[in-house]
Amino acid sequence: MTTQAITPPRQPVSIWDAAHAADARRPRSRQRQLGASDTICSRRAAYILHNAERTHSADMRAAILGTYIHQGLLEDVRREYGWLIERTVTDDVLRGHIDVVQLDEATSARLPKRHRPAQPADVMTVEDVKTKSGRIWDRVVRYGPTAAEMRQVLLYADLLRTTGFADVPGQRYLHRLGPIDVQRIRFRFVCRDTGEEHLQEFDFDPWLASEARWWVERVREASSPEELPRDHDGPGLSVICDNCPFREACWPVVPPGVPAQTILIRDDADRAQALADYVRGHELYREGKRLKEKARAMLADSPEGRYGDNELGWSGGNPKQEVDVPAMVEKFEDADLVVPMLPDTQAMVDVLRRAGMTVPMRTAAGQKTPRTIKISPARPNA
Repeated sequence: MTTQAITPPRQPVSIWDAAHAADARRPRSRQRQLGASDTICSRRAAYILHNAERTHSADMRAAILGTYIHQGLLEDVRREYGWLIERTVTDDVLRGHIDVVQLDEATSARLPKRHRPAQPADVMTVEDVKTKSGRIWDRVVRYGPTAAEMRQVLLYADLLRTTGFADVPGQRYLHRLGPIDVQRIRFRFVCRDTGEEHLQEFDFDPWLASEARWWVERVREASSPEELPRDHDGPGLSVICDNCPFREACWPVVPPGVPAQTILIRDDADRAQALADYVRGHELYREGKRLKEKARAMLADSPEGRYGDNELGWSGGNPKQEVDVPAMVEKFEDADLVVPMLPDTQAMVDVLRRAGMTVPMRTAAGQKTPRTIKISPARPNA
């Protein structure tokens, strides 16, 4: 009798494989010129300028979802309002794609009628749309754009003010406008979890734009990426570093279980500084905890509402639920189920200790207690 091999069922493909492949083919993913959005870290920008090999492929699912939402929203405002979206700006150093440019009435009048917006802006405005997760939404609303996000939009606006729209197919009618006098920049934040929208606007500041340009020039002047600082805290402590395509080049590989940041310690002076930072951080945490606890106690009887820059709300305060063990035992007995009789470890430990007896212990195979740090003031040298 012959036996026929059973072919295992084919596993369904992942839609994320297709999404990652499509994302890798996007012009922005293949661009080798420094983009305004690459100014998130000076060393990362230098790796791009030096054509360094990309050593890390990050999980881009969250970013890809943001791209899909971003593209859909922008296409809809283009159709409904006639906004200029995804427009290219470039010079000899930088290249970028501005999410939205809203033309004022005078500039709109210089365009053919079919290209004019439905409602011109009161002043020339460059807008950047950012999708954010609900996890950090409160921080976004409270503190607005990061320094890197602000630098990115300032560079977009500065490129428009100095060179205008790029001379590329699809926007040559815009290129003929020449330099554009941008007066305002706007951030439009959209929460990926709830769809909530939050806007923040700033007058264009030439001094801040010059500072952003200086940041780029400093990167360009470096003879190697390693001359520039790491602007973030490293793998495990920074999402930016976790997803950086140059992660292994910037942070050398360390043994498993060892933090990448250990490479920052080169001598006792570095150890002394790290200890001082730890102590300072602990003091800041303790002071912050004290302030929060006092404020929480003061507000205990305050009603919900808006007070100054913050809004007070309350949650919880409901009756706490717990398992009704006797009722559960009755249910087991009524259903002819066996009531578990496993030993109560904690109760047995308590009995032995009350009796003055030693609690027997054994080493857990392959397990270790957490390693904690202990810092105390150094004793004076004798």
